[in-house]
Amino acid sequence: MAINKKKILNLFYIFLATHLIIWTAIPTFTNNNLPLDTIEALAWGSNLDWGFNKHPPMSAFLVEIFYQIFGAQDWAYYLLSQICVIISFFVVFKFAEEFFENKAFCLLSVLLLEGIYFYNFTTPEFNVNVCLMPFWSLTVLYLWKGFRDNKIIDWLLLGLFAGFGFLSKYLFIYLGFGIDIFLIYMIYKKKIDFKCLVSLIPFLIVLLPHLIWLTENNYITITYGLDRTGTGDQNFLDHIIHPLTFLGKQIGILIPFFFMFLFLNNKLKSKFNFKDNKLLFLLAINIVPIAMVFLTSMIMGVKIRTMWMTPFYLFFGVLVIYIFQSQINLNKLKGFTAAFLILFVFSPLAYAYISLTETDKRTDYQGKKFAEEAQKIWDKKYSTEITIVNGDEWVAGNLSYHLKSRPMWNGPVKCCSLFDGHNGIDIKVGK
Repeated sequence: MAINKKKILNLFYIFLATHLIIWTAIPTFTNNNLPLDTIEALAWGSNLDWGFNKHPPMSAFLVEIFYQIFGAQDWAYYLLSQICVIISFFVVFKFAEEFFENKAFCLLSVLLLEGIYFYNFTTPEFNVNVCLMPFWSLTVLYLWKGFRDNKIIDWLLLGLFAGFGFLSKYLFIYLGFGIDIFLIYMIYKKKIDFKCLVSLIPFLIVLLPHLIWLTENNYITITYGLDRTGTGDQNFLDHIIHPLTFLGKQIGILIPFFFMFLFLNNKLKSKFNFKDNKLLFLLAINIVPIAMVFLTSMIMGVKIRTMWMTPFYLFFGVLVIYIFQSQINLNKLKGFTAAFLILFVFSPLAYAYISLTETDKRTDYQGKKFAEEAQKIWDKKYSTEITIVNGDEWVAGNLSYHLKSRPMWNGPVKCCSLFDGHNGIDIKVGK
């Protein structure tokens, strides 16, 4: 079934709009409270700095912008997540246009991503992984544009978006490995010159304030990241078990993706031409980062948390379609369409069902009610507004978000507390 270019673009925009509406509405109507990581980012956003104890500052910057516009409206932060997702989808589509003359392949490259739960089921929780997605995708797009045209503006934009990506999450460094390997190889092959190094200028300018913050705060975010992997407690078997566990999880994550793809091509036979610069590029930005994560786990014997891989598969659809494009029959799309629709409908229904039936999740927390109780206790003692809250990012962060005065989260408890031992945590509320 032939589909013209205009119809493909219309289908793509309908898909983007539908995805955004569904994944904004479902958590808005089924969750009582924002998820943990979103509340955490809002807590940081109330007291903005160039870094925080767990992550660099970009996720806090974005939620604070939305808070200044929308205030304590939960739907706004679910919307923010989906904006990050659809920007990434749009960039992947524009990137795919550089690789395929047939726009149907561009559309399929994006639709296949609905088979990876990182891009639907987990997206309502705005966190550093979701925040990283648009900058990861824009970095890849402008890396390709820089390689193709060798224009200064493209290299500068590459550095800018790479800087924003690093400010989102340090895991961006794995894409950096792929970029560096590709650029070094292409410079060696004299396909590009050293003009690409101009990208370092905006990259370092963007990073400089955070690097200064890091040195002034004893590299606390790097220490936190290493602690999350369990560094320092390894035995010999960890160097085998952890990487194999990581590999098994990645295969599991991709099963729905390949289930959808098999309706387009069930032979999976192709010849690799390693003189093809497009193929080399796709391997560098898809396979190299994942391989480097695997090697990190194997060499250091550390655990890799599944959600850390969220941005790594954004261009996986482009890679797979590019390798097998000669075998894809666009006249037999009914099976693929059915598989896509099943996954597209099942995922939000599953999310809604879990949200409504399970009652012990973070999103069931009565944050607004707790804030109202805190306000009543405060009003009995003081006539001024609450301007500071102390405690962990979850409980104190909920207070900061839900209280009308939007008090600044000021870190863990430092002295006395208004609520002693609430949920095992002391919270200070002060002027």
